[in-house]
Amino acid sequence: MSATPPTAPTHPIIAFAREVLYVYGALLKVMVPALLIVKALDMAGGSEMLAWALSPVMSLVGLPDNLGLVWAATLLSNIYAGLVVFFALAADTPVTAAQATVLGAMMLVAHSLPVEGAVAKAAGVHWRATLAIRLVGAIVLGGLLNLIYQSTGWLAHPVDLPWQAPAAAPTLAGWAVDQAQTLLWILVIIATLMAVLRLLRILGIEKLIHALLVPALRVIGIRGEAANITVIGATLGLTFGAGLLLKEVRSGTLSRRDVFLTLSFLGLCHSLIEDTLLILLMGADLSGILWARLLFALVVIRLLSRLPLRHTASA
Repeated sequence: MSATPPTAPTHPIIAFAREVLYVYGALLKVMVPALLIVKALDMAGGSEMLAWALSPVMSLVGLPDNLGLVWAATLLSNIYAGLVVFFALAADTPVTAAQATVLGAMMLVAHSLPVEGAVAKAAGVHWRATLAIRLVGAIVLGGLLNLIYQSTGWLAHPVDLPWQAPAAAPTLAGWAVDQAQTLLWILVIIATLMAVLRLLRILGIEKLIHALLVPALRVIGIRGEAANITVIGATLGLTFGAGLLLKEVRSGTLSRRDVFLTLSFLGLCHSLIEDTLLILLMGADLSGILWARLLFALVVIRLLSRLPLRHTASA
């Protein structure tokens, strides 16, 4: 018998396409149920009830009541689920760039709480501390941004999203077609986003963020290995950063105070590249979703570092 010829290396474009489809398939498992749940809530009158329940928070930050559905989906699932709900609602709810920025900043600070809260708990931070920092942080940041934008008139122009669904169709079949179109746009968005992320890595943007963040973290009380892990989490995501943090906790390298400050910072400000690019798709502005979020996280952690933190970390 002849020997089996060696497998030819996969072409980079084919490998990239497979990676995009893999990520898209995983996200469909989240986004499709989110759309169905929102539609079911709407048909049963539940969306109005949920919007009413969240209306006090939405009023505090200057957002229409029904956009509370977007934040709710983001809190319970992830940013992608929030985006697909936002695109579904945007046709019937005109949104200004300021409002998109406020909502986007809140989504970036507080999302995926069941999963990321569990990750933080495993690394040593109580659920109630995680929820308090991220929920209150999101509302405070959203309120501050709304105050700035309202008082200055900045970003008052409406956003125009080419990938949003058209106005709600009168039938379930029409609605399904509209949502399928939106989900196809999401595939285009994911492919573009992943290509941009690769380009940014090639350009060394992640290394630049590391160089800029480490000195700032030292000023607010996060030093040494904790600072390095914080920067990794800030660029790659809270789950990845918490995984590295858990390893250091088990080795005894970091104190509970280090763990709490690091995870608190990452709760407020993580995945600076990928998540920020996602929220830009809503028509949000970098002034709020990147620069204000980063500054807000630095100020909050500086304040927390000056408090006694003995009871914030779990044993």
